[in-house]
Amino acid sequence: MVKGINHIGIAVSNLEQSMNLFKTLFKVEEFHIETVESQKVKIASFDVGNVKIELTAPVDDESPIAKFIQKRGEGIHHIAFEVEGLQQELDRLKSDGIALINEKPVEGAHNMLIAFIHPKSANSVLIEFCQKSEDYVKQNNE
Repeated sequence: MVKGINHIGIAVSNLEQSMNLFKTLFKVEEFHIETVESQKVKIASFDVGNVKIELTAPVDDESPIAKFIQKRGEGIHHIAFEVEGLQQELDRLKSDGIALINEKPVEGAHNMLIAFIHPKSANSVLIEFCQKSEDYVKQNNE
């Protein structure tokens, strides 16, 4: 079950420069900074209302974000929706013929497990589903 938008991911080449820009645009006073090894990125996120904006920079030339920037340039990369029952949602989507990038959740930022739906199945939009790690563990160990 989709609970709502969790964050909007923006691919950036230079995290420090982008942080300065968004600090000015939105009067951001504090960023949450984290490296997500599984995705080979470093993020700086901040809240705008009830939604996080996640500036995402590659830390490796082979990261999906580096490849995205090389192909399309900086900009909106994905929209993330928080869900209840992440694995169940992935199983449902797969059974409905939706192409998944991740059939099993992987580690993401903010202590979340994440999985991406392939853009070819979503009108060229990269969609991420995410669930708090502790909620996922509870649901899948019951």
